[in-house]
Amino acid sequence: MLEGKNIVIGVCGGIAAYKMADVVSGLVKMHADVHVVMTKNATNFITPETFKVLSKNKVYVDVFDEDTDDYTKVPHISLGSNADVILIAPATANVIGKMANGIADDMVTTVVLPATCPILVSPSMNVHMFENKIVQDNIEKLRSYGMSIIEPDSGHLACGYDGKGKLPQPDELIEHIVYAISKKKDMVGKKVLVDAGPTQESIDPIRYITNRSSGKMGYSLARVAAMRGAEVTLVSGPTNLKTPLGVDKIDVISAKDMYDAMIQNADNSDIIIMAAAVADYTPETVAENKIKKKDGNLNIPLNRTEDILKTLGEQKKKGQVIVGFSMETENLLANSRKKLESKNSDMICANSLTIEGAGYQVDTNIVTLITRTDEEELPLMSKDDVADAILTRALSISSLT
Repeated sequence: MLEGKNIVIGVCGGIAAYKMADVVSGLVKMHADVHVVMTKNATNFITPETFKVLSKNKVYVDVFDEDTDDYTKVPHISLGSNADVILIAPATANVIGKMANGIADDMVTTVVLPATCPILVSPSMNVHMFENKIVQDNIEKLRSYGMSIIEPDSGHLACGYDGKGKLPQPDELIEHIVYAISKKKDMVGKKVLVDAGPTQESIDPIRYITNRSSGKMGYSLARVAAMRGAEVTLVSGPTNLKTPLGVDKIDVISAKDMYDAMIQNADNSDIIIMAAAVADYTPETVAENKIKKKDGNLNIPLNRTEDILKTLGEQKKKGQVIVGFSMETENLLANSRKKLESKNSDMICANSLTIEGAGYQVDTNIVTLITRTDEEELPLMSKDDVADAILTRALSISSLT
């Protein structure tokens, strides 16, 4: 995702500086070109040599440690000017105050001033320092200047206090960088509605009917759409997945819950993608108490659930694009095209449980994109890449409607 991207990491003098080793390592594994600059205080917590080994690039601490006579390549200018993104983490109260007021007296703050790329700032400090009105005013200043603030986590701090001020975990910091620069922002202004995961249909207070969906495909669609600049609402059944960055999530349980949430949010959506595995049937009645085991068999009458995709197709607005999914075990293309027509959809993403690497619980998928005019079979891809392809096709359909 980050191949060819030039990333500058500014490390300040906080105890959480040690976490940045994992951030740099993770970014390099994603094929980014990573350059680390540090304040002198940061070197009391982690050595420049550590970052040099991990990044395979020289680490700058002193503004005057510039071994070049070419002023177009002076590091404190060229690093910021050539960066695709800058992350300042852990951002101390001191450095936040300097950046907010245009002070540039160390390598980190000096690199920030000539930068025109996105700048991410991740505050990390004692809870009372973070809540101090002066610090909060400086953070708001940075926001007003277009910098993105990564909110600190809450918990037990190194200083012994409990509260807000912890640096987020490395994977979360990396996700903010990926969100900022990995994709072209070609969906700005688009509102995307996605559903994901299974539904649970209660039998009694203990038991329910569900399916094997993990929700991974729907979450990938929501995540990639947000990375591409869309305003995304994710309606999710019960999953163990983390809400993607920049996504507004609505949690639901039953097929009826999902129907209500999707219909309620459909009118304001430009692109609607039904990736959830919604139950087709639900118990006719739900027992108030646990159904006790008895001799003989148990019969549970089932009623048909409301068809969300069909309703969306019937209520489709002009210019709106509706995408459905079709999970089949036989006659994949024929059944999927029939679904396209009967549900008044613009595209069906057909995949088969019989193909290795596709379907539930895995991080890859193999789908065929079926529209009213053609069919495109995609190769085995990560679900993020499949999501990218689906969104690109949905955008092309949108431009024609």
